[in-house]
Amino acid sequence: MTKFMDVHHGMHGITADQLLAAHNADLAIEGEEKVHFERAWADPSSGTVYCLSEAPSADAVMRIHERTGHPASEIHPVPLTV
Repeated sequence: MTKFMDVHHGMHGITADQLLAAHNADLAIEGEEKVHFERAWADPSSGTVYCLSEAPSADAVMRIHERTGHPASEIHPVPLTV
């Protein structure tokens, strides 16, 4: 499985509770696409949210985010970590 970093734009003013709710919504159905969302970060000022996941494909990540109501603007594979 590949790690992916996805980016969401336009989430200005997102709170910690809203970020947690969005992350939990993904976690609730992630198994249906064999995705695992590991962590999420947000910058409320810029409206940018980042999610790190492990998945069989970027399409699988996108499908989960679309179903939970927050489609990703970008999804990037992360083939190398240190």
